Amino acid sequence: MRYSRMFIPTVKEVPSDAETVGHRLMIRAALIRKVASGTYTYLPLGWRSLLKIIAIVREEINKAGAQEILVPSMQPLELWDKTGRSTDYGPTIFRFNDRHGRGNVLGPTAEEVFTSLAAGEIKSYKQMPINLYQISPKFRDEFRPRFGPVRSREFIMKDAYSFDATPEGLDESYKAMYDAYCRIFKRCGLDYVIVEAESGEMGGSGSHQFTIPCESGEDTIVYTEDGFYAANLERAAVDPLPKEKSSAEIPAMQEVHTPNIGTIEAVCAFLKTEPKDMVKTLIYAAGDEVIAAVVRGDHDLNPEKLTQAVGGKHSELADEPTIQKVTGAKVGFAGPMGIAGKISKMIIDHAVAAMAVGVTGANKTDYHVRNVVPGRDFPLDGENITIADIRYAVEGDMYNGKKLLFKKGIEVGQVFKLGTKYSEKLGAKFLDEEGVEKPCIMGCYGIGINRILASATETRNDKNGIIWPISIAPFEVLVTCVNQDDEEVAKTAEHIYQQLLAKGVDVLLDDRILRGGVKFKDADLIGIPVRVTIGRKSVAEGNVELKLRSESESQKVPVEKATGKVIELVNSLKEQLMV
Repeated sequence: MRYSRMFIPTVKEVPSDAETVGHRLMIRAALIRKVASGTYTYLPLGWRSLLKIIAIVREEINKAGAQEILVPSMQPLELWDKTGRSTDYGPTIFRFNDRHGRGNVLGPTAEEVFTSLAAGEIKSYKQMPINLYQISPKFRDEFRPRFGPVRSREFIMKDAYSFDATPEGLDESYKAMYDAYCRIFKRCGLDYVIVEAESGEMGGSGSHQFTIPCESGEDTIVYTEDGFYAANLERAAVDPLPKEKSSAEIPAMQEVHTPNIGTIEAVCAFLKTEPKDMVKTLIYAAGDEVIAAVVRGDHDLNPEKLTQAVGGKHSELADEPTIQKVTGAKVGFAGPMGIAGKISKMIIDHAVAAMAVGVTGANKTDYHVRNVVPGRDFPLDGENITIADIRYAVEGDMYNGKKLLFKKGIEVGQVFKLGTKYSEKLGAKFLDEEGVEKPCIMGCYGIGINRILASATETRNDKNGIIWPISIAPFEVLVTCVNQDDEEVAKTAEHIYQQLLAKGVDVLLDDRILRGGVKFKDADLIGIPVRVTIGRKSVAEGNVELKLRSESESQKVPVEKATGKVIELVNSLKEQLMV
């Protein structure tokens, strides 16, 4: 391909809403252009890279035994109603009615459609295992799209769904996808970590997340330094804190007037206390059940852990009338005292149970209470009371006696053991060897294609631009003709370009009539791995200059040996990414 004929509108300045290095580089290097919040056009260089990523993903997923199909992005809302995820996903789903008034969604994922397909086609255990996948656009109405393609409203995902007759079969299908993911991210040139993860809206019994460590990432990886444990923030477990001891006898509870002061920060300022000494009571609703979640004032409730603690039921913050009915007070003044008989369950975090004394809402508008002792002033056991880990891990926490460390990352893939959550609700059943009808046992496996692109630009760059892994670079080689108006130089560049094309090298010839400095800046910005530079001086000496984008030094090679040397460099870079 010739640069002069390609659409590569590189820019010096970028919009102020490009928040990260990678996002800015994708705009400056002419990979993407913003259409609207969370939606992007992929320009020729960006699309070429995406196609290479898709090819790697397709090859490895096929090798793992999955079969590619394509299902609609427009899906009937009734399928999502059957699984309950029309509620779980809430406003994240794009919904609309067609001209006949039928409800539809633009699929954020495709468990419902794939399971519905299986329900109509799988009848016997003999048809399994089977793994079906697609690579297609997905849609999520993100409240705050960020970081370009990292969190966008339209994106490309590879999503696969396995159907097995036994738990052991699911384990094998899961392992095959897990291993395929390792090969994919290695081949894409990404340094990844694998962490335990929560299943979230997907449901199921187990999940692993593939994350690219990156300071600008949205996800948080929690791990021990020795590598014994790693999880995402939603999953990360913590050891219970040791029981605090009081140096003196604690007096009875004392009610304090706190007019119009309902937040932790405001209460602490008013009462001259600290968030760690506060007890925070949050009222949740899970269907018909009302749940009180009790955490320390300096800790944040983890909704995923709460869901697990209440038996997997999806829960949301209760509305104001429900909170007032339970506590007898306006929002902001709830406390754990005396409400156990008014709710279905009370889940108390370990850190609260370990407190010697605290301050909490008085279940009375405009009042808080001092000298609250867990176990004395509110129960720590009972038929509907559970002590559990329901908070996010924080600095200073331990797990299995080891200090937890934290770093940021970009999630690029996740695998789930779904079990029978979807097959039971959508009727995907089969007859086993004994003729007994059973639900299919499912797994789900997703990869964010655009996120691989974003992760590469975010983690592989320098002050001058992108440094692509050769496997997903828009081109493998850039031939830069410094003096395009010099016939001999242009002829030499054309000759090397044609030789590389004939050898199957993916090569771009910069044949623009521009100053060499401009061409070099563009070359560094778009980051093609191998550059061949040809100018008057080098041609006069019978040499060309070869340079890897990842290195600062270049080398001179005789013109007649240039093609062979370039192919050696290309093959060497490829071999480094082989699995």
